[in-house]
Amino acid sequence: MSIVTTASRGARKGGYKPNQSIIVLGLSLVLLVVLSVALPGFMTLGNFFTLARGVSILGILALGMAVVVIGRGIDLSQIATLAVSAAIAVTLVNAGVPIALGLLAGLVLAVAIGVLNGFLISVVEIPALFTTLASSLLALGVTRALVVPHYQVFLEPGHELFLKLGGTLADGLPVPVIVFAVCAILLHLFLSRTVLGRFIYAHGDNAQSARLSGIATRPLTMLEYGLCSAIGYVGGVVMVASTSLIHLQIAESTMIFDVILVVVLGGVSLVGGRGNVLSVIAGTLLIGVLLNAMTIMNLDVQTQDMIKGAVLLCAIMFDSYVHPRDEETAKQGD
Repeated sequence: MSIVTTASRGARKGGYKPNQSIIVLGLSLVLLVVLSVALPGFMTLGNFFTLARGVSILGILALGMAVVVIGRGIDLSQIATLAVSAAIAVTLVNAGVPIALGLLAGLVLAVAIGVLNGFLISVVEIPALFTTLASSLLALGVTRALVVPHYQVFLEPGHELFLKLGGTLADGLPVPVIVFAVCAILLHLFLSRTVLGRFIYAHGDNAQSARLSGIATRPLTMLEYGLCSAIGYVGGVVMVASTSLIHLQIAESTMIFDVILVVVLGGVSLVGGRGNVLSVIAGTLLIGVLLNAMTIMNLDVQTQDMIKGAVLLCAIMFDSYVHPRDEETAKQGD
C-alpha cells in the first residue's frame, strides 16, 4: 500500500514535532496540583468521583468524534443524533417494550443517521459541515413532530436495571467511568489492531492515495460516521441512566463544541490521519479538570464559554503549527 504516512513526511523534513497528548497530560497534572492548592475542597475523593462522572459522558462522545476527525471529517449532528435516538428508546421502554429491544431500536436509528450522513458526504458529495448540520435539524424536527412532542422525556419508575448504568459501585466508583473505559479499550483495539482501523488512518492521511491503493473510501466514510453515531448513542444511554431523562434541547446547546474541544485539544488533528484514544483521554482529563474548577469557582455560563472558546482556539492554532497543511494534507478527496 503506497500511502505516505505522517511519520515519514516528518522524518524527511527533519523537524521535531512534540507529542500533543503527552503535553496535555502534563498540563492536566500541573493544573491538578495548582487547583488542589488554590481551591478548598478540590483535592477530595468525593470531588474526584464527581469530576470523573462529569467527564465520562463527554469522553465517550469524544471517542466517537475522534473516529470521524481521524478520517478527516466532522460531525455536528452527533449530539442531536444521541438525543433523538435516546429519546425514542426511552419512549419505547416507557411503552412496555423490553429494555434490550428498546435500546437496540435506538442504536439502529443512531447508526442509520450516521450512515446516511456518510452517504451524503461521500456519494452525493455534500460538505460534511453542511450535511451534519442539516441532518441534526431534520432529525430533531421530525422527532418533535411525530414521536416526542415535548423536549423532556422522562424514564418512568421500574427500570432499575437501566438506571444501574448511571449509578455507582459499592466503593463509590461511578459506572459511567467504567463504560468510558470499556469504550476506550474497544476503540483502541479497533483502530490499532484491525484492517479497517488502519484504513481509517490512511483515509484521513491522504484520501486520494487511499482510494488509488484500493481502499473503498465511500463505504469507509459511511462506517466512520456510523461509528461516531453509535458511540455517541452509548453516551446518550449513560446520560439517561444518570438523570432518568433526556432533554432534546441538548442538541441546541454548546455540548458539540465541548466534544470537538476535547478531541482537538488532545491531539486528534483536524487535517486527518493523526491521533488515537490516548489523545481523547488526555483532552478529556484536561477539560474535565477545567470544567470542575470553573464549577467550584461558581463562574457564570458566559465566562465558562469564553474560557472554553479561548482554549479551543489555542488548540486549533497549536494543531496548525504541529501539523501544517502542505500539498498532501490539503487534498480532501471525495
